[in-house]
Amino acid sequence: MENIEISIEFNPEIIQRIYSIIKEDPDYKPKPYRRGMLRIEQALEATSDTRALRLGDGILEEVADLFTKQFPRRKAIIVADTNTYAAAGKRVEEALHKANIEQESPFIFESSTLHAEYSCVTELVECFKKCEAIPIAVGSGTINDLTKLASHLVGKRYMCVATAASMDGYTAYGASIRANDIKQLFPCVAPQAVLVDTDVILQSPTKMTTSGYADLLAKMTAGADWIIADWLGVEPIDEKAWKITQSGFHEALLLTEKASVQDEHTTIAKLMEGLMLGGFAMQLVKTNRPASGAEHLLSNFWELERRIKKTKAVSHGDLLSIGILAITAFYEWVVNASLEDLDIQKCCANWPDAEEYERQAKEAISEIGLNVCIQEAKAKYISREQLGIQLQQLKEYWPEIRERLSQQLIPYREMKAKMKQIGLPTNPEEVGISRTHLRQTFLCTQYMNRRFTVLDLALRTGYMNTWLNGLFGKGKIWEI
Repeated sequence: MENIEISIEFNPEIIQRIYSIIKEDPDYKPKPYRRGMLRIEQALEATSDTRALRLGDGILEEVADLFTKQFPRRKAIIVADTNTYAAAGKRVEEALHKANIEQESPFIFESSTLHAEYSCVTELVECFKKCEAIPIAVGSGTINDLTKLASHLVGKRYMCVATAASMDGYTAYGASIRANDIKQLFPCVAPQAVLVDTDVILQSPTKMTTSGYADLLAKMTAGADWIIADWLGVEPIDEKAWKITQSGFHEALLLTEKASVQDEHTTIAKLMEGLMLGGFAMQLVKTNRPASGAEHLLSNFWELERRIKKTKAVSHGDLLSIGILAITAFYEWVVNASLEDLDIQKCCANWPDAEEYERQAKEAISEIGLNVCIQEAKAKYISREQLGIQLQQLKEYWPEIRERLSQQLIPYREMKAKMKQIGLPTNPEEVGISRTHLRQTFLCTQYMNRRFTVLDLALRTGYMNTWLNGLFGKGKIWEI
């Protein structure tokens, strides 16, 4: 099945299960969960793939010791591109040589603008099949994901040396790879060991660091989406994964306030810790639900759209920042809605049958050639009967849900100020997105992925246009 991200979050049958529980126990409420600080050591204990993480200043030379302890008496092969080999790969090679660790010749992608294409995975697979060496990915998101999937396909474990604080996928389960022009999340195990030298990280481009902050800040809206999915019986929250992810998110908020007075090594170390924690949470539940919600659907849509239309590329972090702000603003209308007064009968009457729903999905996404995503839309569809059960749950528990959302979210203006402080774009025009197109994106993206988000809540309650009208127009956040 071709799709934006392969995920297994949505299961309409769970709605019936929740409904049965409620019938048996009218006082039933979803299990509460609490924020907590789970540090690296505890996160490592909770996960199954990654066994070691070293994070510190000037520790790149420890790569040989870490490799030897995790892969005793094994040969190594470095995987890098021209940029990351210069940044750290050559020194990794020298450290391994000094420690008398046998190595294959490094596999270096010659492109300085490498992308996570499946063709690159195929190249690595062919290389890995010819040798017994353990791969050491020296790089950031692209190199790590390519090595992660290729290693998995040949049955090998691997090690990662991070070169930028650009994303939370280092320790995550799964690799985000573009295949058939669509970015997909391929199931594969996380690295067995990770080394992070903050000296190396601090030498990476500033734009990569701001992208890392965007990935962390996305946990706010992603968490809000998970809260809704949990209460509606779509996807229960894993309490341990929640604690791991949200501790990193709240650390990020503190960092944006204190970064100007903190030592830069301390700041970057805490940022990397937050990113690693997000990855561990995804590793724990074998999906990127803890770290990705509607904000990522928006940014993924824009990335894919630019690729298909062959327009100028914009960094993932910059697009994601606009997605975060857009969903944050949207949530302000959601939490102020009186959904306890929802007319369920009217909602169900207006809900399309499966055939009409598929037609609407095709109409929404065919404009940029995304018919390959239609299976995701079909997987998310529920019947009118199931919708009625779900909306009854929403209506009955809306005061509690709204309270949880209010605790999770921060105001749009506050988020915008934090992003400006970090150096992220805060206006859609800065990334080449018109306000009209931003509004249209809200109407398309819920059809592209089966993950349940606030956009599905808006669609199923019939409030989508009402809430969008509160954001777009004269005197609104985005005037059109």
